[in-house]
Amino acid sequence: MRWVAFMPLRANSKSIPDKNIRLIAGRPLFAWSLEQAIASCCFDEIYVATDSPRIRSNVLIQFPTGVSVLERSAETCTDMASTESVMLEFQQKIAFDVICLIQATSPLTRAENFRIAKQKFLANNLDSLLTAVPSKRFFWTKTGAAINYDPANRPRRQDFEGWLMENGAFYFTRKTLLAETGNRLGGRIGIHEMSPETALEIDEISDLAIVEQLLLQRQQKFDRMPTTRIRLFALDVDGTLTDGGMYYGSDGEALKKFDTRDAHGLQLLRESGIRVCVLSSENSPAVAARMKKLKIDEYYPGVKDKFAMIEQKLPSWGVALHEIAYIGDDLCDLRCLQRVGLAICPADAVLEVLRHAHHVCLRSGGHGAVREACDRILDINRNLSEK
Repeated sequence: MRWVAFMPLRANSKSIPDKNIRLIAGRPLFAWSLEQAIASCCFDEIYVATDSPRIRSNVLIQFPTGVSVLERSAETCTDMASTESVMLEFQQKIAFDVICLIQATSPLTRAENFRIAKQKFLANNLDSLLTAVPSKRFFWTKTGAAINYDPANRPRRQDFEGWLMENGAFYFTRKTLLAETGNRLGGRIGIHEMSPETALEIDEISDLAIVEQLLLQRQQKFDRMPTTRIRLFALDVDGTLTDGGMYYGSDGEALKKFDTRDAHGLQLLRESGIRVCVLSSENSPAVAARMKKLKIDEYYPGVKDKFAMIEQKLPSWGVALHEIAYIGDDLCDLRCLQRVGLAICPADAVLEVLRHAHHVCLRSGGHGAVREACDRILDINRNLSEK
Protein backbone atom coordinates (compact mmCIF):
# COMPACT_ATOMS: atom_id res chain seq x y z
CA MET A 1 0.00 0.00 0.00
CA ARG A 2 1.15 3.48 -0.83
CA TRP A 3 0.62 5.97 2.02
CA VAL A 4 0.86 9.70 1.42
CA ALA A 5 0.41 12.66 3.77
CA PHE A 6 -1.23 15.81 2.49
CA MET A 7 -1.48 19.29 4.03
CA PRO A 8 -3.54 21.91 2.15
CA LEU A 9 -2.55 25.51 2.91
CA ARG A 10 -4.19 28.57 1.41
CA ALA A 11 -3.08 32.19 1.37
CA ASN A 12 -6.14 33.91 2.77
CA SER A 13 -7.25 33.43 6.33
CA LYS A 14 -10.15 35.49 7.58
CA SER A 15 -9.60 35.16 11.33
CA ILE A 16 -5.77 35.39 11.44
CA PRO A 17 -3.86 36.97 8.51
CA ASP A 18 -1.10 34.68 7.17
CA LYS A 19 -2.08 32.14 9.84
CA ASN A 20 -0.37 29.16 8.25
CA ILE A 21 3.08 30.79 8.18
CA ARG A 22 2.73 32.79 11.37
CA LEU A 23 5.52 32.05 13.85
CA ILE A 24 4.47 30.16 16.95
CA ALA A 25 7.06 29.08 19.53
CA GLY A 26 9.72 30.17 17.03
CA ARG A 27 8.48 28.21 13.98
CA PRO A 28 5.84 28.66 11.28
CA LEU A 29 2.52 27.13 12.29
CA PHE A 30 2.48 24.54 9.48
CA ALA A 31 5.95 23.24 10.38
CA TRP A 32 4.99 21.68 13.71
CA SER A 33 2.70 18.89 12.55
CA LEU A 34 4.48 18.50 9.22
CA GLU A 35 7.77 17.81 10.98
CA GLN A 36 6.09 15.16 13.12
CA ALA A 37 4.64 13.52 10.01
CA ILE A 38 8.16 13.22 8.61
CA ALA A 39 9.49 11.90 11.92
CA SER A 40 6.77 9.25 12.08
CA CYS A 41 8.16 7.43 9.00
CA CYS A 42 4.56 6.44 8.19
CA PHE A 43 4.41 7.90 4.70
CA ASP A 44 5.97 7.18 1.33
CA GLU A 45 5.57 10.83 0.29
CA ILE A 46 4.48 14.05 1.99
CA TYR A 47 2.84 16.89 0.07
CA VAL A 48 1.71 20.46 0.64
CA ALA A 49 -0.75 22.09 -1.75
CA THR A 50 -0.96 25.88 -1.78
CA ASP A 51 -1.96 28.86 -3.89
CA SER A 52 0.57 31.14 -2.15
CA PRO A 53 4.15 31.81 -3.34
CA ARG A 54 4.99 32.93 0.22
CA ILE A 55 3.78 29.68 1.72
CA ARG A 56 5.61 27.69 -0.97
CA SER A 57 8.82 29.56 -0.15
CA ASN A 58 8.38 29.00 3.59
CA VAL A 59 7.75 25.28 3.15
CA LEU A 60 10.85 24.86 0.99
CA ILE A 61 12.96 26.77 3.51
CA GLN A 62 11.74 24.65 6.41
CA PHE A 63 11.79 21.37 4.46
CA PRO A 64 14.14 21.49 1.44
CA THR A 65 13.89 17.70 1.36
CA GLY A 66 11.13 15.34 2.41
CA VAL A 67 8.18 17.52 1.32
CA SER A 68 6.87 18.23 -2.18
CA VAL A 69 4.84 21.38 -2.89
CA LEU A 70 1.97 21.33 -5.40
CA GLU A 71 -0.13 24.10 -6.92
CA ARG A 72 -3.62 24.47 -5.51
CA SER A 73 -6.35 25.78 -7.78
CA ALA A 74 -8.26 28.98 -7.01
CA GLU A 75 -11.52 27.03 -6.95
CA THR A 76 -10.40 25.05 -3.90
CA CYS A 77 -9.22 28.16 -2.04
CA THR A 78 -12.49 30.04 -1.68
CA ASP A 79 -14.25 30.45 1.67
CA MET A 80 -17.01 28.14 0.44
CA ALA A 81 -14.74 25.37 -0.90
CA SER A 82 -14.65 22.15 1.12
CA THR A 83 -11.51 20.39 2.23
CA GLU A 84 -12.72 17.41 0.22
CA SER A 85 -12.51 19.50 -2.95
CA VAL A 86 -8.76 19.95 -2.58
CA MET A 87 -8.36 16.29 -1.60
CA LEU A 88 -10.15 15.25 -4.80
CA GLU A 89 -7.98 17.64 -6.80
CA PHE A 90 -4.90 16.08 -5.20
CA GLN A 91 -6.20 12.61 -6.06
CA GLN A 92 -6.18 13.51 -9.74
CA LYS A 93 -2.45 14.29 -9.57
CA ILE A 94 -0.90 11.83 -7.13
CA ALA A 95 -1.23 8.05 -6.85
CA PHE A 96 -1.90 6.58 -3.41
CA ASP A 97 -3.84 3.89 -1.57
CA VAL A 98 -4.32 5.80 1.69
CA ILE A 99 -4.14 9.54 2.18
CA CYS A 100 -3.52 11.27 5.49
CA LEU A 101 -5.06 14.74 5.60
CA ILE A 102 -3.04 16.83 8.08
CA GLN A 103 -4.37 20.10 9.49
CA ALA A 104 -1.79 22.82 10.13
CA THR A 105 -4.05 24.30 12.82
CA SER A 106 -3.29 21.33 15.10
CA PRO A 107 0.41 21.85 15.89
CA LEU A 108 0.33 19.66 19.01
CA THR A 109 0.17 16.47 16.92
CA ARG A 110 3.14 14.17 17.56
CA ALA A 111 4.85 11.47 15.49
CA GLU A 112 3.53 8.69 17.71
CA ASN A 113 -0.04 9.78 16.92
CA PHE A 114 0.53 8.96 13.26
CA ARG A 115 2.23 5.67 14.08
CA ILE A 116 -0.46 4.42 16.47
CA ALA A 117 -3.27 5.53 14.17
CA LYS A 118 -1.70 3.74 11.19
CA GLN A 119 -1.34 0.53 13.20
CA LYS A 120 -5.01 0.73 14.17
CA PHE A 121 -6.06 1.44 10.58
CA LEU A 122 -4.25 -1.65 9.32
CA ALA A 123 -5.13 -3.94 12.23
CA ASN A 124 -8.87 -3.22 11.92
CA ASN A 125 -8.92 -3.03 8.10
CA LEU A 126 -10.47 0.44 8.25
CA ASP A 127 -11.68 2.56 5.36
CA SER A 128 -11.19 5.83 7.20
CA LEU A 129 -10.02 7.16 10.54
CA LEU A 130 -10.41 10.40 12.46
CA THR A 131 -8.69 11.81 15.53
CA ALA A 132 -10.59 12.80 18.66
CA VAL A 133 -10.17 13.73 22.30
CA PRO A 134 -12.13 12.45 25.30
CA SER A 135 -14.70 14.87 26.74
CA LYS A 136 -16.66 14.59 29.97
CA ARG A 137 -18.71 17.73 29.35
CA PHE A 138 -22.49 17.66 29.44
CA PHE A 139 -24.10 18.88 26.21
CA TRP A 140 -27.50 20.47 25.59
CA THR A 141 -29.49 21.62 22.60
CA LYS A 142 -30.46 25.29 22.32
CA THR A 143 -34.03 24.30 23.12
CA GLY A 144 -32.97 22.96 26.51
CA ALA A 145 -32.78 19.22 25.86
CA ALA A 146 -29.93 17.20 27.36
CA ILE A 147 -27.94 15.34 24.72
CA ASN A 148 -25.54 13.02 26.49
CA TYR A 149 -26.88 12.46 30.02
CA ASP A 150 -29.99 12.31 32.15
CA PRO A 151 -30.31 15.47 34.31
CA ALA A 152 -32.52 13.56 36.76
CA ASN A 153 -29.65 11.12 37.36
CA ARG A 154 -26.64 13.37 36.97
CA PRO A 155 -23.53 11.12 37.06
CA ARG A 156 -20.41 11.94 39.01
CA ARG A 157 -17.58 13.03 36.72
CA GLN A 158 -15.42 10.05 37.73
CA ASP A 159 -18.26 7.67 36.84
CA PHE A 160 -19.16 9.37 33.55
CA GLU A 161 -17.67 7.60 30.54
CA GLY A 162 -18.02 10.72 28.42
CA TRP A 163 -17.82 11.14 24.67
CA LEU A 164 -15.17 11.60 22.01
CA MET A 165 -14.89 14.99 20.32
CA GLU A 166 -13.37 15.23 16.85
CA ASN A 167 -10.29 17.47 17.07
CA GLY A 168 -9.40 17.64 13.36
CA ALA A 169 -5.69 16.89 13.77
CA PHE A 170 -5.55 14.40 10.88
CA TYR A 171 -7.63 11.87 8.93
CA PHE A 172 -6.83 8.64 7.09
CA THR A 173 -8.90 7.87 3.98
CA ARG A 174 -8.66 5.08 1.44
CA LYS A 175 -8.46 6.24 -2.16
CA THR A 176 -11.42 4.04 -3.12
CA LEU A 177 -13.63 5.63 -0.46
CA LEU A 178 -12.65 9.18 -1.44
CA ALA A 179 -13.24 8.45 -5.14
CA GLU A 180 -16.61 6.77 -4.60
CA THR A 181 -18.14 9.09 -2.00
CA GLY A 182 -16.19 12.35 -2.25
CA ASN A 183 -15.84 12.29 1.54
CA ARG A 184 -12.90 11.81 3.88
CA LEU A 185 -14.93 9.66 6.28
CA GLY A 186 -17.09 6.65 5.51
CA GLY A 187 -17.19 2.87 5.35
CA ARG A 188 -15.54 1.25 8.34
CA ILE A 189 -14.51 4.22 10.51
CA GLY A 190 -11.93 4.12 13.31
CA ILE A 191 -10.99 6.70 15.92
CA HIS A 192 -7.54 7.52 17.28
CA GLU A 193 -7.75 9.15 20.71
CA MET A 194 -5.32 11.99 21.40
CA SER A 195 -4.44 13.83 24.61
CA PRO A 196 -6.99 16.41 25.84
CA GLU A 197 -4.87 19.49 25.09
CA THR A 198 -4.97 18.69 21.37
CA ALA A 199 -8.64 19.67 21.35
CA LEU A 200 -7.52 23.25 20.83
CA GLU A 201 -7.21 24.28 17.17
CA ILE A 202 -5.90 27.67 16.08
CA ASP A 203 -8.84 29.61 14.70
CA GLU A 204 -8.62 32.89 16.63
CA ILE A 205 -5.77 35.19 17.72
CA SER A 206 -6.32 34.20 21.36
CA ASP A 207 -5.64 30.56 20.46
CA LEU A 208 -2.09 31.38 19.38
CA ALA A 209 -0.84 32.37 22.83
CA ILE A 210 -2.44 29.34 24.49
CA VAL A 211 -1.07 26.82 22.00
CA GLU A 212 2.36 28.50 22.05
CA GLN A 213 2.60 27.97 25.80
CA LEU A 214 1.55 24.35 25.38
CA LEU A 215 4.22 23.83 22.73
CA LEU A 216 6.89 25.38 24.95
CA GLN A 217 5.81 23.26 27.91
CA ARG A 218 5.79 20.14 25.77
CA GLN A 219 9.26 20.91 24.48
CA GLN A 220 10.54 21.15 28.04
CA LYS A 221 8.74 17.96 29.04
CA PHE A 222 10.32 15.94 26.25
CA ASP A 223 13.70 17.67 26.73
CA ARG A 224 13.01 19.21 23.34
CA MET A 225 15.03 16.56 21.59
CA PRO A 226 14.71 16.09 17.81
CA THR A 227 12.66 13.25 16.41
CA THR A 228 14.74 12.99 13.23
CA ARG A 229 18.47 12.47 12.76
CA ILE A 230 20.83 15.44 12.93
CA ARG A 231 22.60 15.85 9.61
CA LEU A 232 24.45 19.14 10.12
CA PHE A 233 26.08 20.80 13.12
CA ALA A 234 26.54 24.59 12.99
CA LEU A 235 28.73 26.40 15.48
CA ASP A 236 29.40 29.87 16.74
CA VAL A 237 33.05 30.64 17.58
CA ASP A 238 33.59 33.20 20.37
CA GLY A 239 32.21 31.91 23.65
CA THR A 240 31.53 28.51 22.13
CA LEU A 241 34.61 27.10 20.44
CA THR A 242 36.62 29.62 22.49
CA ASP A 243 36.23 30.88 26.05
CA GLY A 244 35.27 34.32 24.75
CA GLY A 245 38.37 35.92 26.29
CA MET A 246 40.38 38.61 24.54
CA TYR A 247 44.10 37.77 24.38
CA TYR A 248 46.76 39.81 22.58
CA GLY A 249 50.32 38.96 21.63
CA SER A 250 53.23 41.40 21.98
CA ASP A 251 52.63 42.55 18.41
CA GLY A 252 48.98 43.32 19.12
CA GLU A 253 47.64 40.24 17.31
CA ALA A 254 44.37 38.88 18.76
CA LEU A 255 44.74 35.31 20.02
CA LYS A 256 42.06 32.68 20.68
CA LYS A 257 41.95 29.79 23.16
CA PHE A 258 40.51 26.52 21.80
CA ASP A 259 39.96 23.13 23.45
CA THR A 260 41.51 20.06 21.82
CA ARG A 261 38.59 17.89 23.05
CA ASP A 262 36.26 19.93 20.84
CA ALA A 263 38.39 19.16 17.81
CA HIS A 264 38.12 15.42 18.39
CA GLY A 265 34.34 15.67 18.84
CA LEU A 266 33.95 17.49 15.54
CA GLN A 267 36.07 14.82 13.85
CA LEU A 268 33.79 12.10 15.26
CA LEU A 269 30.76 13.89 13.83
CA ARG A 270 32.28 14.13 10.37
CA GLU A 271 33.30 10.47 10.47
CA SER A 272 29.67 9.61 11.19
CA GLY A 273 28.51 11.57 8.14
CA ILE A 274 27.38 14.77 9.88
CA ARG A 275 28.42 18.00 8.18
CA VAL A 276 30.13 20.66 10.28
CA CYS A 277 29.69 24.36 9.59
CA VAL A 278 31.33 27.19 11.56
CA LEU A 279 29.99 30.75 11.47
CA SER A 280 31.61 33.79 13.05
CA SER A 281 30.70 37.46 13.07
CA GLU A 282 34.41 38.30 13.12
CA ASN A 283 37.11 37.80 10.52
CA SER A 284 39.94 36.45 12.65
CA PRO A 285 43.21 35.08 11.25
CA ALA A 286 43.54 32.95 14.40
CA VAL A 287 40.15 31.31 13.80
CA ALA A 288 40.90 30.84 10.10
CA ALA A 289 44.15 29.08 11.02
CA ARG A 290 42.33 26.84 13.48
CA MET A 291 39.69 25.91 10.88
CA LYS A 292 42.44 25.03 8.41
CA LYS A 293 44.12 22.87 11.05
CA LEU A 294 40.80 21.08 11.71
CA LYS A 295 40.20 20.70 7.94
CA ILE A 296 36.79 22.37 8.25
CA ASP A 297 36.01 23.71 4.79
CA GLU A 298 32.63 25.23 5.66
CA TYR A 299 33.91 28.16 7.70
CA TYR A 300 32.10 31.45 7.15
CA PRO A 301 33.73 34.51 8.77
CA GLY A 302 32.27 38.02 8.95
CA VAL A 303 28.66 36.79 9.08
CA LYS A 304 26.43 39.43 10.64
CA ASP A 305 23.14 37.52 10.23
CA LYS A 306 23.87 33.87 10.94
CA PHE A 307 20.32 32.62 10.44
CA ALA A 308 20.10 34.33 7.04
CA MET A 309 23.31 32.54 6.08
CA ILE A 310 21.90 29.19 7.19
CA GLU A 311 18.67 29.80 5.23
CA GLN A 312 20.73 30.68 2.16
CA LYS A 313 22.76 27.47 2.44
CA LEU A 314 19.88 25.05 3.07
CA PRO A 315 19.25 24.17 -0.61
CA SER A 316 22.91 23.38 -1.30
CA TRP A 317 23.24 21.46 1.96
CA GLY A 318 20.09 19.48 1.20
CA VAL A 319 18.99 19.47 4.84
CA ALA A 320 15.95 20.82 6.66
CA LEU A 321 16.08 23.15 9.66
CA HIS A 322 14.86 20.38 11.97
CA GLU A 323 17.88 18.29 10.89
CA ILE A 324 20.33 20.96 12.09
CA ALA A 325 21.93 21.27 15.52
CA TYR A 326 23.32 24.67 16.49
CA ILE A 327 25.45 25.73 19.44
CA GLY A 328 25.84 29.36 20.47
CA ASP A 329 26.16 31.45 23.60
CA ASP A 330 24.95 35.00 22.93
CA LEU A 331 22.02 37.00 21.57
CA CYS A 332 23.43 36.99 18.03
CA ASP A 333 22.84 33.21 18.05
CA LEU A 334 19.30 33.37 19.40
CA ARG A 335 17.46 33.37 16.06
CA CYS A 336 19.35 30.28 14.94
CA LEU A 337 18.70 28.51 18.23
CA GLN A 338 14.97 29.24 17.98
CA ARG A 339 14.61 27.77 14.50
CA VAL A 340 16.78 24.64 14.33
CA GLY A 341 15.91 21.11 15.39
CA LEU A 342 18.40 20.95 18.27
CA ALA A 343 19.50 24.13 20.09
CA ILE A 344 22.54 23.76 22.36
CA CYS A 345 24.42 26.29 24.45
CA PRO A 346 27.46 26.27 26.76
CA ALA A 347 26.90 26.41 30.52
CA ASP A 348 27.97 30.07 30.63
CA ALA A 349 25.65 31.32 27.86
CA VAL A 350 23.61 34.48 28.43
CA LEU A 351 20.28 34.07 30.24
CA GLU A 352 18.04 34.50 27.18
CA VAL A 353 19.95 31.79 25.32
CA LEU A 354 19.77 29.47 28.33
CA ARG A 355 15.98 29.87 28.28
CA HIS A 356 15.70 28.83 24.62
CA ALA A 357 18.25 26.00 24.54
CA HIS A 358 17.08 22.41 24.16
CA HIS A 359 20.27 21.22 25.84
CA VAL A 360 22.51 23.21 28.19
CA CYS A 361 26.04 21.81 28.39
CA LEU A 362 27.71 21.13 31.71
CA ARG A 363 30.90 22.71 30.37
CA SER A 364 31.57 26.30 29.36
CA GLY A 365 32.64 27.66 26.00
CA GLY A 366 36.26 26.85 25.18
CA HIS A 367 36.29 24.23 27.94
CA GLY A 368 34.75 21.24 26.20
CA ALA A 369 31.15 22.41 25.60
CA VAL A 370 31.41 21.65 21.88
CA ARG A 371 32.74 18.13 22.58
CA GLU A 372 29.78 17.58 24.92
CA ALA A 373 27.43 18.79 22.18
CA CYS A 374 29.04 16.43 19.66
CA ASP A 375 28.59 13.49 22.02
CA ARG A 376 24.95 14.47 22.56
CA ILE A 377 24.28 14.57 18.81
CA LEU A 378 25.89 11.19 18.27
CA ASP A 379 23.79 9.72 21.10
CA ILE A 380 20.58 11.14 19.61
CA ASN A 381 21.31 9.75 16.15
CA ARG A 382 22.30 6.39 17.63
CA ASN A 383 19.09 6.16 19.66
CA LEU A 384 16.94 7.09 16.68
CA SER A 385 18.64 4.43 14.56
CA GLU A 386 17.85 1.79 17.18
CA LYS A 387 14.12 2.60 17.29
